[in-house]
Amino acid sequence: MKNFMFFSLGILMCIGGKAQKYDLNSPDGKLTTEVEVNQSITVKFLKNNNLVLSLGGISLQTIGGKQPFANLAIKKVNRKSVDEEVKPLIRDKSDTYKNCFNELTVVFKSDYSLTFRLFNEGLAYRFSTNLKDSLTILKENLNVQFGENDSVRYQPSKSFRSSYETPYEFKKVSSVSEGQLCHLPVLIQKPNGLFVMITESDLYNYPGSWVLGTGKNDLKFTTPSLPKKYSYTGNAYVQGQVAETYDYIAKVQGSRSYPWRLIAVTDSESGLINNNMVYLLASPTELKDVSWIKPGVVMFDWWGKNNIYGVDFKAGVNTETAKYYIDFCATKGFRYFLFDDGWSPKDDLLQTVPGLDMAEVTAYAKQKGVDVMLWVIWHSLYKQWDQAFDLFEKWGIKGIKMDFMDRDDQPMVQFYEAMVKKAAEKRMVVDLHGAYKPCGLSRKYPNLLTRESLIEFEYNGGNNWDNPEHHNLLPYIRMFTGPMDYIPATMRNSTKGNFRIIGDYPMGQGTRAHAMALFVILSSPMEMLPDSPSDYYREKECTDFLTKIPVEWNETRLLQGKIGQYTVIARRSGKDWYVGAITNQKNRTLDLTTDFLTPGKYHIEIIEDGINANTRAEDYKKISKDFQSGETLKLKMAAGGGWVARIIAVN
Repeated sequence: MKNFMFFSLGILMCIGGKAQKYDLNSPDGKLTTEVEVNQSITVKFLKNNNLVLSLGGISLQTIGGKQPFANLAIKKVNRKSVDEEVKPLIRDKSDTYKNCFNELTVVFKSDYSLTFRLFNEGLAYRFSTNLKDSLTILKENLNVQFGENDSVRYQPSKSFRSSYETPYEFKKVSSVSEGQLCHLPVLIQKPNGLFVMITESDLYNYPGSWVLGTGKNDLKFTTPSLPKKYSYTGNAYVQGQVAETYDYIAKVQGSRSYPWRLIAVTDSESGLINNNMVYLLASPTELKDVSWIKPGVVMFDWWGKNNIYGVDFKAGVNTETAKYYIDFCATKGFRYFLFDDGWSPKDDLLQTVPGLDMAEVTAYAKQKGVDVMLWVIWHSLYKQWDQAFDLFEKWGIKGIKMDFMDRDDQPMVQFYEAMVKKAAEKRMVVDLHGAYKPCGLSRKYPNLLTRESLIEFEYNGGNNWDNPEHHNLLPYIRMFTGPMDYIPATMRNSTKGNFRIIGDYPMGQGTRAHAMALFVILSSPMEMLPDSPSDYYREKECTDFLTKIPVEWNETRLLQGKIGQYTVIARRSGKDWYVGAITNQKNRTLDLTTDFLTPGKYHIEIIEDGINANTRAEDYKKISKDFQSGETLKLKMAAGGGWVARIIAVN
């Protein structure tokens, strides 16, 4: 349904007639934005009449020629309200999003405007320009001012060159040192329990945003500068990184909209799980036909390729191993097999390594009903753009995993879109690694099914960062921005005390039930499984349970959760429900009421921690039983433990 209402402007004039103030309320009346245009543009953001934060110095600065943003003379102000339902083409969380907001647009006399949208879930603002001449953007200014005791969870970085895969830190805002770079999103926690999420959406042809610590109670926005020269020394993984920059951040057309700056607010963890502002603020899809875009589970050969056993061929990147994976996918109903790093020379995507016949493999996969994907280094793809895409199409490749971009300056943001658009033309789905956080590109191009931008399972091969505490941060911070390629459900499980770093044969921290619950908790319409088929064949009962879990959903709910401690998420597919629960390194028992189910009789299949899971992480127990909706289920989880269930209505 759609209901667009336009209403007249109410302007509150300050004494003296200089400053102009505009109030904007959320549809439910709980949030208020007070915009003041005077010598600068400032904003107060309130919830239930209590100050959440203040925004200061909102501006764009240009160099050369006219300075349109220096003129704060107002031409007019427009308002509108929108109340509609949006149906995402790929249902990574739900089949329907409520898009309800009130909007205020301040139009300035020098042909630019500033638009504010206030949802029940938060605030967003963006600049737009309507100029004939192109602009060189020196920088974008924003200072976000918090309360004295507000804290922040963030990922630090030493520079703008980043894989976006550092551990989250948690400290007072004032304790973030001056000049400390922080990835978006950042999550503020206020002493009264309020959460404030800061990120961006609709990022196109413009650098990504970061924040800087100041050593005070505020954070400042910053962006990487426009690259001037690139480095081509070192191995293929680091080709095309920035060697020198200009002293400005972007060159843009004079008529355009800029990214949305997004500030979500909620008084509970569930408001972080259910917030859809990043998607709703993004540009609608430009694809006319999306019927070919198929979400699904991916098997890939990177960790597992040397860990196959019980076969009569030498495991590795070769035709025989690929067919073994494809046979497994076909048997279990998994859609994709991915050739990861090693299928070609790293700087030449037009050749395969000895022992691998790609045409034979793709023909075999097609016969088995399995789609083949290829991993590529972004710069190798950039160099061989047309030839590589044409060859992939000839082979019958259905997806690309692109890696090692490690930047979000303006040219790289442009490259993301060009790559995903080109893949769509070739009817290929996309997974991005070494990538910045989601900013809405997957709405514009829904063939972009997932991306990294997090510490995920592979880190177990190098350090202990991917642990149960980290797993209880991801749903509330990283998942807020969009789907994430975590790679859940390893069958090689470890307690905290037994964990060892093994590069070519990593184990996952947490119990078997914990690892399987991550498949439900961490949303991605393209779920990758980390182990080899041999491991999953061995663990048939758990593997068969995984084959029943969808990757698209009609509904998502946080049933219980405390950031960093425990998480219980329920997802509905059709009439069936799937529930995943995890805890940190503490033993935990939770009472789960099933009143989220419609009244009736149900059958439940459960994978839960075994009685010895605290000492042997692989220990699990499978339970099947009938029950009535409304009954309370007791979830007993070991340290680093979990619980996962499939709930089916009984007619």
